[in-house]
Amino acid sequence: MAIKRVVVLHGLYMSGFVMQPLCSRLTNQGFEILNLSYNTLTPNKNSIFTAIDDFIEDHPAALVCHSMGGLVARAYLENNSLPSQCVSKVITLGTPHKGSTIAKHMHDKGLNMLLKDSIEFLLSDNHDWPFKAKLYSIAGDLPIGLMPLLKKGSRSDGTVLLEETKLKGMEEHKVFHLSHTSMIYSRQVTEYILQLLNQDDLEQPD
Repeated sequence: MAIKRVVVLHGLYMSGFVMQPLCSRLTNQGFEILNLSYNTLTPNKNSIFTAIDDFIEDHPAALVCHSMGGLVARAYLENNSLPSQCVSKVITLGTPHKGSTIAKHMHDKGLNMLLKDSIEFLLSDNHDWPFKAKLYSIAGDLPIGLMPLLKKGSRSDGTVLLEETKLKGMEEHKVFHLSHTSMIYSRQVTEYILQLLNQDDLEQPD
């Protein structure tokens, strides 16, 4: 069934405001959007999951997530509510699926006060994608940020290593020459997201 509803989740230190241009494009294409703002430093999983469940109900849905938002999406699918079974695609932008090197560095330096409860997500150690919903992982390779200083010679979007965006079992991994934040506003990335959302999935399980 065609995707009707799209949940959009922002990343660390952000709010739904930064995702608004992307949401507007998706709305213009006929999708119903939940642009969910949540406190990234003290995320209340129960309220986040309930809001997503209430929005999806029993409609075909997708999750579009930037950075930490993709890790929140994973936790939502792990919660395994009935509405979560309606999610057929998860599209992530710059999500450190294997855990964030920068967050680990901050943790090791005793800077947990800057991360607070976000470390539950950012210090994850995932290696595969075990869910029915297909994962489309978008990454950037324009290293504008701290990462080139922490990992010289590495490939990254400046914040997240390219390798952190890859998981065994993902459906597709696509790299754009963009930095961590700029991919949110990229027309090229938005067109790719729309292509994925409108793409018929003949292999979708019943």
